[in-house]
Amino acid sequence: MRLILVGCEYAGKTTISNEIVEWIGRTMGSSRTFHDHFSLPNAELPEEDKKSYSALSPYLRQLLQLYMMNHHFHDSFYSEPDHNLVGFHIEEAVYGPLYYDYAADGDVGSPMARRLEEEIMQKAPDTVLILLRARPETIVRRMADTPHESQIVREKDVEFVLRRFEEEYEASLIRAKFALDTSDDSVEEILAEFALQIEPHLTQPDRQRRQVCRQSAGS
Repeated sequence: MRLILVGCEYAGKTTISNEIVEWIGRTMGSSRTFHDHFSLPNAELPEEDKKSYSALSPYLRQLLQLYMMNHHFHDSFYSEPDHNLVGFHIEEAVYGPLYYDYAADGDVGSPMARRLEEEIMQKAPDTVLILLRARPETIVRRMADTPHESQIVREKDVEFVLRRFEEEYEASLIRAKFALDTSDDSVEEILAEFALQIEPHLTQPDRQRRQVCRQSAGS
């Protein structure tokens, strides 16, 4: 399974990606976690490394970010049964020009995203793009209720950022894609909708894994 899960900060990407990993485990056997290293600064970094990263020039930050994204194109990742990503190139296209101080020209924003999608479609045409939607007021409420330690999106930008994710989703060259709205439904309801929407996009290896898993459960 090849998934790219995107959406505005506070749309629920971490929660839903964790649920999808568990769903894959239940239905197809074990699965690796999503690669969720693309928001800057990377939340997985120690505090000292976050400070060092933030002190870099915009050019060097962008250089490291492009290295990280291209690193995740390596064949070793695609040799695994699942290679699933959070944010990745779509998030970079939205946040890079807005929050990361990258230059407005060159390989940044939408041109960069489309270039990477051309590579994705060559290497893994079975990739599925999933957009998590949420109403602006829902995002703002979550910002207040459960603030992130290294928050990226500013409250004044929420509507603009949501619109930019929609634009990148619509412009994406990835052919298989669908959206899930996290505004009102429970996590269980969103996961059930994911299972319904992903069904036509399952590959033959995915279906074979599911069959083996069912047979093992029934034995």
